[in-house]
Amino acid sequence: MKKHSGMRPQDIVVLLAIVAQGDSPWMMKDIAREACISPSEVTESLHRSYKAGLIDKSKKKVMRHALLEFLSHGLRYVFPQEPGAIVRGVPTAFSAAPLDELIMSSEKLVWPYAKGQERGQAVEPLYPSAVEAAISKPELHELLALVDALRVGRVRERELANAELEKRILNGR
Repeated sequence: MKKHSGMRPQDIVVLLAIVAQGDSPWMMKDIAREACISPSEVTESLHRSYKAGLIDKSKKKVMRHALLEFLSHGLRYVFPQEPGAIVRGVPTAFSAAPLDELIMSSEKLVWPYAKGQERGQAVEPLYPSAVEAAISKPELHELLALVDALRVGRVRERELANAELEKRILNGR
């Protein structure tokens, strides 16, 4: 196993893919497929997450309170993002569910994606394959969009995203 040298963006995608499983049992190959990340990257990611205290020793149970704390208080400093040029893509942050129902805005934020149906300011996803993963699994899309709201949102948007993440991560909805 490689030496732990800090969290990487794909680690968040892997952890959120596990959270999106709910209480269903999963195997690493399932997470690799759903997150569109290679199985070896998932293995290394789980090792880094274990070292960071975000998953238990068996690497099967996400430490949900620790993950929520990291997302709420550290993510925007570790993986910052600023909206960019207007592009075609897939909605994220407050432009995607569930925040699009709570925040009315003429601005749109999207992950750049050639087959996307929306136009808006570009927000680079945490990991390049996260867009494909989000398209194929709505629960994961919502989690990733909420995480992007933490990365790019203003105070109100971050507060709403935190409340929604708490519901999904701690309460399983």
